[in-house]
Amino acid sequence: MNAHRHERPLEGGVGPHLLGAAEIRELAAHLDVTPTKKLGQNFVHDANTVRKIVSTAGVQRGETVLEIGPGLGSLTLGLLEAGADVVAVEIDPRLAEQLPHTAALLQPGTKLDVVVGDALRVTELPAAPVKVVANLPYNVSVPVLLHLLEHFDSLASGIVMVQAEVGERLAAAPGSKVYGAPSAKAAWYGDWRLAGNVSRTVFWPVPNVDSVLVGFARTGVPGSEAERRETFALIDGAFGQRRKMLRQSLSGLLGGSSAAASEVLESAGVDPQSRGESLTVEDFLGIARAAAAAGVSVPVTRGRPVE
Repeated sequence: MNAHRHERPLEGGVGPHLLGAAEIRELAAHLDVTPTKKLGQNFVHDANTVRKIVSTAGVQRGETVLEIGPGLGSLTLGLLEAGADVVAVEIDPRLAEQLPHTAALLQPGTKLDVVVGDALRVTELPAAPVKVVANLPYNVSVPVLLHLLEHFDSLASGIVMVQAEVGERLAAAPGSKVYGAPSAKAAWYGDWRLAGNVSRTVFWPVPNVDSVLVGFARTGVPGSEAERRETFALIDGAFGQRRKMLRQSLSGLLGGSSAAASEVLESAGVDPQSRGESLTVEDFLGIARAAAAAGVSVPVTRGRPVE
């Protein structure tokens, strides 16, 4: 398996710079890494795109920035070039082991901490990040974002690259055709916006989907952690049956019948005949609070969340 493994990756690439297409392939060959759909691996090889992401994120010298899925290090090097202290979470041990060596060679004198693990399970980091800047694995981008925002209060803002369809949903407002559970849940933590398109040609391998940059700025959460769980359960219930009116889709969560659900919805100032796509996250929180006031306990474990 290692017959073609390079003994010295990036030989001749001395001096601070970012990775190019040839170096990306060289590193991959050295590590015997073949990008996989399972891990959502599409490596960026264009320095201009990397610098655009870093600039759009407003990365400042000395800030601690969290990167998820650094892969071969394209974006990592851009963040280090801007003077950030980077904490990178990488699930692939081969990539995690190589990354500090790549950084030491191409961005010497910078600070990088690499955490080997699944971003969906990480709850502690060696430093408190103020920004997240990442090319997120497309298959888990929404769950990863929600997990990070739930567990790391220090994250004040970020720019992430995601599949265009996912980005549009994250930034969607109520009433939009693409507004859904990710839109409402993301809004719990702050304000979201589309921040630019990314060409397919800057990736290796070239993905079969379009990509966008999505930015967020954290605002104060509107309720307690217990209320968040109940609100998210209501969001899942509403969007799990999008075509049904709320009095039907939430009946199982609000007393067990359409009549009971209607009573709670009306007390929250929500039309029982409306649908989830017309409600803000504050509306869903209002329903949770109305349920509590009525003595109705909203179950918070209902299987896989709606994404």
